[in-house]
Amino acid sequence: MANIQQIAKEAGVSVATVSRVLNHATSVTPETRSKVEIAIKELDYQPSMLGRNLRNSESRLMLVLLPSISNPFYTEIINGIQNTAIAHNYNILLCETDSKPERENIYFNMVKNKLADGIISMDPTVNMKWLNELAENHPVILCSEYEEGGSIPYVTINSELAAYQAVKHLIKLGNEKIALINSDEKFLYARLRRAGYERALKEFNLPIYDEWIYHTKELEFENGVQAMRILLQLEEKPSAVFAVSDTLAIGALKALNGGFEAPSDIAIVGFDNISFSSMTNPTLTTISQPMYKMGCLAADMLMSSMKGEKVESIVLDHELIIRESTMG
Repeated sequence: MANIQQIAKEAGVSVATVSRVLNHATSVTPETRSKVEIAIKELDYQPSMLGRNLRNSESRLMLVLLPSISNPFYTEIINGIQNTAIAHNYNILLCETDSKPERENIYFNMVKNKLADGIISMDPTVNMKWLNELAENHPVILCSEYEEGGSIPYVTINSELAAYQAVKHLIKLGNEKIALINSDEKFLYARLRRAGYERALKEFNLPIYDEWIYHTKELEFENGVQAMRILLQLEEKPSAVFAVSDTLAIGALKALNGGFEAPSDIAIVGFDNISFSSMTNPTLTTISQPMYKMGCLAADMLMSSMKGEKVESIVLDHELIIRESTMG
């Protein structure tokens, strides 16, 4: 591959002049610039991004932290981050933490050692103490999951309000016995969605029974199947279920196969509006999060933070999408 010295020789100019052309300096005459550009084309010269980035003390790389690549919720967010990053000459590296602190440490050190310019964290299991320490001197943005009263800027939706509206929809359809399939309440989104569920039930003077609230260890489809099977074994069965993610809700729908039907026996509402939610049988009523927009904004916010600009947190609108699992 051609180097800068060969370009200079071909164009009949100095190495410094070639460098000025590559860096778009205005001090080069149009005639000289043209000679250099022709030489670059003829010799198929590719400038070293690594060298340029080292000189500018930047890597043009964003790290995106997520607990698991298998959850379809993250797919659209990642698309938004990636498209926005690439449009501004940044690359992204997906970092699956698998909820392991030693992995997080590797990624944090990449930023400290200038191998990456900043982090977008979508990982609810991330060590917030370490992330806050990193954010004191490096650009960090939280996406979807965030810290209440924290100092790191975030982009998210109002999970409490969304859950309240989802459960209110079930109540308006005549359901009085409403169960909740929740994940671990050490996560903020799980606590907020439970709060919304309880607010709706209290508003209509409906009972909140502990046995109707099931906590899953993870957000996989199988966890939803298991949760619904346990709810169906109760003497007093619920007539409706609100699940805090579509993956859990789709699993819950699967558990009804053989003996029960949605919505005639049990109505089900999910959360996220992943692409699978419109392909289930019956199709799934759910809360739609603007996932792609969330990703675009997270990338924009990170790039602003990299420039040293002050970044404000953003709460986006959500929408209740009514489909067959509650309407028949």
